[in-house]
Amino acid sequence: MTLRDITDRITKAEAAAGRTPGAVSLIAVSKVQPNARVEAVLQEGQRIFGENKVQEAAGKWPAFREQFSDVELHLIGPLQTNKARQAMELADYIHTLDRPKLAQTLARLAQEIGRCPDLFIQVNTGEEDQKAGIMPRDADAFIAECQALDLPVRGLMCIPPVDEEASLHFALLAKIAKRNGLADLSMGMSSDFEKAIALGATHVRVGSAIFGDRVAV
Repeated sequence: MTLRDITDRITKAEAAAGRTPGAVSLIAVSKVQPNARVEAVLQEGQRIFGENKVQEAAGKWPAFREQFSDVELHLIGPLQTNKARQAMELADYIHTLDRPKLAQTLARLAQEIGRCPDLFIQVNTGEEDQKAGIMPRDADAFIAECQALDLPVRGLMCIPPVDEEASLHFALLAKIAKRNGLADLSMGMSSDFEKAIALGATHVRVGSAIFGDRVAV
């Protein structure tokens, strides 16, 4: 499948859901992809990319940004507090704000650095022990806590359990966002992004459908 195939599917899904054309941003998930594959997608015109690990992003994107100055970088993987400063210096968006300690660290660093990436709060909609994210029952209070710290919270993010209907989780995330006045929803991946768009996604994270299978590391 090509980048054009994915963008065409997004356009059709927007239309089917009665969404404004261009309402959904495609994040090309380039984690563990060889630079040649990433550069090929850049040459096709894609400018919004997602990385899981700060270290990998730091080794890849400064050089690409010299050639493609309008790249928008999203960090979509778990973020350790000791990597927070580097993440804030690299990324335009962080999708995995998921605990008070990280929120406090980002707020402190934002004062020091003088800027902060736009943030998505990760909600563990499936309440899975092994998965990061704030529990749905705690989401309202955590959103308020982050806003009280003057953090630029744009929206919410989720990764549904693999063995459950994703639409139920997308609907839950949209409900939490709406009651907290948050406009953006980072939800939907290669296998289910059209369902996510139907339920209000503003950012979909697509990797394998664009780049092919990930390269083992």
